[in-house]
Amino acid sequence: MVDYTSQVIAGSDDCPAWAPAIGYAGAASCIILANWGSAWGTWRAGLGVCKMGVNYSKGVMKNIVPIVMAGVLGIYGLIVAVIITQAILPPDSNQQTQYSIYNGWAHLAAGLCCGLSCLAAGGTIGIIGECGTQCFGLKASGGKRPWDKVSDDGDANEEAAVDAKNLEDSNKLYVGLLIMLIFAEALALYGLIVALILSQHTFYCGK
Repeated sequence: MVDYTSQVIAGSDDCPAWAPAIGYAGAASCIILANWGSAWGTWRAGLGVCKMGVNYSKGVMKNIVPIVMAGVLGIYGLIVAVIITQAILPPDSNQQTQYSIYNGWAHLAAGLCCGLSCLAAGGTIGIIGECGTQCFGLKASGGKRPWDKVSDDGDANEEAAVDAKNLEDSNKLYVGLLIMLIFAEALALYGLIVALILSQHTFYCGK
């Protein structure tokens, strides 16, 4: 038998009890995917720097840039995740949900937008960093190991000229590497901007 005496609360469809779960899913997906992209980029770029350091140890600190740029991706995810979690309101004094399903979907979209953008950027930075740093070291060293010795002064003078030419060419390659990394990082920045805009779209029940 149907119970017609139960109280009907206005706006319960707009603010169901499970709405905060959608918002928290957006915050969790944002930080998880952003950290995943950051770790992926750091892993691949770090391998490239270590391999490059075997042939050209002088360039290790100069080529640390991809690792730093990959680490910034985690900060993007942290910013958006904190904004989303602070916007999720607890139930009011009547145990009614104030957080609307509109907010939940908006925050889920914001979290996925930033998280997936950081994941894509992290993979791009990692692959570019791994390949680029190894190519830079190979070009700067001229394919020689640092423990290779020269036989006489004549060969030493000639080798110094070749090393200077190789270093100049490697710096040109380094400029191209930086440009590729900047545009790869921009992918995450685009996701961050859109996520911040999405997180500002709010509707709270009873307000």
